[in-house]
Amino acid sequence: MRAQRLLIPTLALLASAAPLAAARAEPTLPDAGRVVPASATAMKQSFATVVKRAAPAVVNISSKRTVRQQDPFWQMFGIGAPRNRIEGSLGSGVIVRADGVIVTNNHVIEHGTDITVSLADRREFQAKVLLADARTDLAILKIDLPAGEKLPTMAIGDRSDIEVGDLVLAIGDPFGVGQTVTNGIISAKNRTANPDGDAGAYIQTDAAINPGNSGGALVGMDGDLIGVNSFIYSQSGQSSGIGFAIPAAVVRRVVETAMNGGHTVVRPWFGARLQSVTPEIAKTMGLATPSGAVVADVWPGGAAARAGVKQGDVVTSVDGEPVVDAAALNYAVGNHRPGETVRVSVRRDKAERALSVAAEAAPATPARDEKVIDGRNPFQGATVVNLSPAVAEEVGIDPFGRAGVLVTKTAAGVAQQVGVQPGDIIRAVNGRDIKSVTDLTSAVVAPAPVWQVTIERNGRQLTATFRT
Repeated sequence: MRAQRLLIPTLALLASAAPLAAARAEPTLPDAGRVVPASATAMKQSFATVVKRAAPAVVNISSKRTVRQQDPFWQMFGIGAPRNRIEGSLGSGVIVRADGVIVTNNHVIEHGTDITVSLADRREFQAKVLLADARTDLAILKIDLPAGEKLPTMAIGDRSDIEVGDLVLAIGDPFGVGQTVTNGIISAKNRTANPDGDAGAYIQTDAAINPGNSGGALVGMDGDLIGVNSFIYSQSGQSSGIGFAIPAAVVRRVVETAMNGGHTVVRPWFGARLQSVTPEIAKTMGLATPSGAVVADVWPGGAAARAGVKQGDVVTSVDGEPVVDAAALNYAVGNHRPGETVRVSVRRDKAERALSVAAEAAPATPARDEKVIDGRNPFQGATVVNLSPAVAEEVGIDPFGRAGVLVTKTAAGVAQQVGVQPGDIIRAVNGRDIKSVTDLTSAVVAPAPVWQVTIERNGRQLTATFRT
């Protein structure tokens, strides 16, 4: 495969320079539908037909949000009140239903209070958010159209056979200059930000993606949506040929959820703590290659436990597809709908075993018990919930961590002023361990001249003392 790809520019040069090239056999890839261009004429073929089909369904999205900002000069001296500032965000989106349903990135519209969609014909509409999912970085919008009007749409691709090297187009509105089309190839599949996490399995492309392309379309040669462009790796902030798109399978699940009236995407949970197989682990376990996911722990009574998965198993495939690492396993299971069956293969005692795992949501035990903390204390204005596997999965933290109280958001109040952040886990208040929302509300009910609090942030324990 590599030798044939390297031949592409050589063949094009020969075809334009000497008749000998035309007599050469036309090289073909193993897949009958994928043919290497054999002449300069073939190389000059246009993408215009695909663009004409796909581009009308790509829109521009702008949103406004209010942020609190303090002058950094006065902040050094601990004085000066924060001020509200209006901040704009610019991105792209894709119309997936003719009645005005649009998919974009969550980060394009996050915290936005005024979202405007500009169609390809330059008409503008105010949009409402049907669903916003930070975990997948996808949001579903809806605009109201004149009676009887139908918008051009882009079909969400259902092909699972996309390959590295396939041609793709990226359509969006980079830097707000207007709709722009770039082309490239699929550079890699199933890219993960954290091999032991579940941050997704992105499509990597070298098609130019710049600020403003977020939420735009990655389009296959059949004109269907194969991914939603989400982010790039770049030191300059501009395209360096390494862009990432959320696969169509994920997009479809989020759209289906929104169309069925859901406001939260329910992701099936495997029910086990996983670790990617490293070369060291592979050597220790006698594995031929360092791929797969080792089961480090199993949630009692969970889907994996009921299916017979045991600690020490190595999950090697899901639904017949090889498992590269733990993130790939979580992604594959999470793309199932609740109620479906996931076929997994595990290696145990040097033998392969086939198991069937039920696709089901993570358990929501203990109950969330969501509360907004009031009173004069360091957490005043913070919204908190009990930690459970469901909550942990929702925010992307280890479900096997010990019990605690999670901060989900902060409003104007003491918590925001002292630096409490969403995602913090409250571990102790004035020497008292906090294991539930009830524990926290009891610990802060009485005023105190001094507050000593311990929180966990990004895996680190932080302790601070405050006076009130």
